[in-house]
Amino acid sequence: MHRGDATKAYTGEPVAWRRMQDSGPIGWRLIDFPIVHDRRGNLTFVESGKHVPFELRRAYWLYDVPGGESRAGHAHAELEQVFVAVSGSFDVLVDDGRNHDRVTLNRSYYGLYVPPLVWREIDNFSSGAVCLVLASLHYDEADYFRDYDAFSAAAAERR
Repeated sequence: MHRGDATKAYTGEPVAWRRMQDSGPIGWRLIDFPIVHDRRGNLTFVESGKHVPFELRRAYWLYDVPGGESRAGHAHAELEQVFVAVSGSFDVLVDDGRNHDRVTLNRSYYGLYVPPLVWREIDNFSSGAVCLVLASLHYDEADYFRDYDAFSAAAAERR
């Protein structure tokens, strides 16, 4: 569906994946979500396993982040995530131990997919920003790398 064409209806087909740029082996990508245009206001939705590449096990959101603060600062061994700016904007730094990119999220109709073994930091939150995170697994502290050097060694080992 073309974002600017309010006459087209959502067909139910899976939404195409896209890479914003050739970011090397990091593996992140942007996902376009469906937009149902309506003069009363647009609607965007996500269906587990259809619009994200995993079965959704958990969703949480970050909000009321004070100016200048950052969130995340970790990686996961197995967890996959999609970050969505449902309101406002923020930046996500993704780093695979060799390469890094900074992605600005500021629209509710696309999300940033981050695969396992990618370090992520979220910062530059605008006033009123809300970051929705869709996750492939339930919370498990054992899945976290909170030390960058330990993460980097594990990422190098998996390459």
